[in-house]
Amino acid sequence: MSTTDRRTLIVDAAIDLIAAQGLRALTHRALDTALALPAGSASYYFRTKRALIEAIVDRITTRSREDFIAAQLPQPGPVDPDAAARGIATWLDRLLAERRNHLIARHALILDLLSDADLHARLARSLFSTERARELFHAMDIPDPTTAAADFIALLEGAVFDRFAGSRADLVPGTPASVRQLTTLLAIYFRGVRA
Repeated sequence: MSTTDRRTLIVDAAIDLIAAQGLRALTHRALDTALALPAGSASYYFRTKRALIEAIVDRITTRSREDFIAAQLPQPGPVDPDAAARGIATWLDRLLAERRNHLIARHALILDLLSDADLHARLARSLFSTERARELFHAMDIPDPTTAAADFIALLEGAVFDRFAGSRADLVPGTPASVRQLTTLLAIYFRGVRA
């Protein structure tokens, strides 16, 4: 196994460990045990817990960018708000279905890193792109696309949290009902911001 593959394996295991047992469970020893690696393996690749957390932040960010590209969401140009709502809702539903552990670990870390301005900011921007949201609202001819984008990101953050840990956590992702709920929420926002 290459060094890159081993590092990715350890980081993915760290994300899963946080999601299953909480942030306090994240230790180099616990990762060695979870992956059946020789003692000291995780610390060989990530000397400190901060280095490991930085790698987790990078992994969540990279995976989010890859998923966004793969989703082929509406590109800049004339935008049909209903089609945009459906496309983004489908993408969010996939995020909820495929990356639940990323979402849990991210939220655990985001609270823990409030006093670390650099890592907190990086993690806060790891799921959604304010720039892409601004482009979307510019294409919709919204007078203040910067404010609309910031508000939209806040809406997405809240919707995702609600679905994996809030009052709608029982709504199963990967189902038509899940996509419908998200589409309705986004369509309401788009109608409101265009009014």
